[in-house]
Amino acid sequence: MLNNKEEDLYELMVESSFSAAHYLRGYKGKCESLHGHNFRVQAEVKSRELNELGMVMDFKDLKEVLNEVIKRIDHKNLNELEVFRDENPTSENIAKYIYNQIRKSMSSNFPLFTISKVRVWETDNSCASFGEVV
Repeated sequence: MLNNKEEDLYELMVESSFSAAHYLRGYKGKCESLHGHNFRVQAEVKSRELNELGMVMDFKDLKEVLNEVIKRIDHKNLNELEVFRDENPTSENIAKYIYNQIRKSMSSNFPLFTISKVRVWETDNSCASFGEVV
């Protein structure tokens, strides 16, 4: 790894998407009924160091990690998945789930990098995020 100043911070982000259905238990309004979204997901990683090629990591590797997680929830009714049996599959909880799954994968496969944030877009202008506090 190339050494940098301690305050340097590199971030990179990839984006992918998936389609899924869900409904919100206890919600009063349209979203209490089963409906679907074409979700857009952004995943960011950070590092204080660059590798010998001058990169945090290959975009391709990060996108593969993200897509591995997304394929578990793509074209599913999210309410029927074990992870959302006891909590609503809101964009916030979906972002948290994806973040935690990426974190697990990266800690074993890419230990030098840290997932910093996941954003889940339900629509073109509405998203929720989950990540570490700066």
